[in-house]
Amino acid sequence: MDVDIRQNLQNTLDTLNSIVLGKPREIKLALTAVLGGGHLLIEDLPGMGKTTLAQAMSKVLGLSHQRIQFTSDVLPSDVLGVTVFSQIDGEFSFHQGPIFCNLLLADEINRTTPKSQSALLEAMEEGSVTTEGVTRELPDPFFVIATQNPNHQTGTYPLPESQLDRFLLRVQLGYPDSASERILLESGNRRNLIASCDAVLDGEKVKALQHEVSLLRVSEELLDYLQRLAEFTRQSEALRYGLSPRGVMAVLSAAKAWAYIAGRDYVIPEDIQAIFSSATDHRLRDQSGKTMSTHLSIGEWIVTQVDVIN
Repeated sequence: MDVDIRQNLQNTLDTLNSIVLGKPREIKLALTAVLGGGHLLIEDLPGMGKTTLAQAMSKVLGLSHQRIQFTSDVLPSDVLGVTVFSQIDGEFSFHQGPIFCNLLLADEINRTTPKSQSALLEAMEEGSVTTEGVTRELPDPFFVIATQNPNHQTGTYPLPESQLDRFLLRVQLGYPDSASERILLESGNRRNLIASCDAVLDGEKVKALQHEVSLLRVSEELLDYLQRLAEFTRQSEALRYGLSPRGVMAVLSAAKAWAYIAGRDYVIPEDIQAIFSSATDHRLRDQSGKTMSTHLSIGEWIVTQVDVIN
């Protein structure tokens, strides 16, 4: 890896860690989603720093960004844009919605209706939107960083499986440790620091990093291991359904990005294990009454059940 690129990545992580305190693993996962070319879902209780992390990433990555605060009255046209008639020139013209940017912050995405949620589906999968029969390309690169509150909270609309599957990774921030919370109490709102942050990357650098990540070497033995993990999810009686081919490819993309951030040009089993839960927990469901573990997530449990070497 080029020394300058290595320094850029480290500067990106350092800046994000200076804003969102005590969450180095979660921040590394967030950057993994970007380098892996996927979208990121940040899920947690209100006030945990979800929006702060999303806004900090948009600033540090140096990408054009827009933010949508999703509520129950947000319409698809509020996301995609609308065609209006001009009485001055007597023509229809399309007014772009906030989705026409490099990085869209979809805040509290599960507080809007399924109809508005689905407006993001084509954009997240194809990098384009179709309105009134016309397909329009989105800027490249294009990412969605969405935040959502737990589904048991009042006024939420759970994301359907088809929408969840569009997210490469899902992360949860959780409560801060005691030392980090003390800094928060002493220094105040961390969002105030975002405005003073400098952009470390830009769109072209992000695309170049994504290309390098895609070139990382993956051995036949590692692909065998990944396929065994996938097959386990499809055969286990503890799960309602297994990983789809797209889900398996998402695991590989995230593992490559995780390895790249670690400074390697090849993937090892520990890379898959490190990201497996974040890449699969939102894609899998356990069978009712079949408790796998009281302290492990679905993905963490699966990793304990499949040997690295067959």
